[in-house]
Amino acid sequence: MSEPLLAILDNGVLWWGLAACGVAQLSKLVIELVVHRRWNPRVLVETGGMPSSHSALLTGTTAALGWVEGFGGPLFGLAAVLCFVVLYDASGVRRAAGLTAARVNAMVQVEIGELEIDSANPRQHEKPLKENLGHTRLEVLIGSLIGPLVALPGLVLAGSPLHLAQALGWLAPIG
Repeated sequence: MSEPLLAILDNGVLWWGLAACGVAQLSKLVIELVVHRRWNPRVLVETGGMPSSHSALLTGTTAALGWVEGFGGPLFGLAAVLCFVVLYDASGVRRAAGLTAARVNAMVQVEIGELEIDSANPRQHEKPLKENLGHTRLEVLIGSLIGPLVALPGLVLAGSPLHLAQALGWLAPIG
């Protein structure tokens, strides 16, 4: 196996951050089933909704990075600052963009409704703007909690995917 691939497989911070994101995305499917009583696998790839997988990804990765590199180091500081920017953006700017899209869609619906059905009018067939872009503060908060709750125990108990594969006997110990 090549050295760069081994390094990536040995990066527990990366993989447990991604695992936290995956858990958040999968929980959207469960919430869709329980709350709305419908099977909608599209929520696995859509933005927005409860919980914020972006928040889980960033807080999980940041917490794992702090655990490995130290919470007092500059790398953790950089990760934490970037994490705060993404969390703020998710509940602020992206949410505002989604609310704006909803208003634009409503205006277009009214305008089209006032027009007579005209196959020559291309605006009648426009797709509406995507409205579910950002998150509420609660969605960001829950995602932010999922991140460290998945990443830290995973990192501490299982280590990296490389260590896990070696422990399970899937790969021979290297070095």
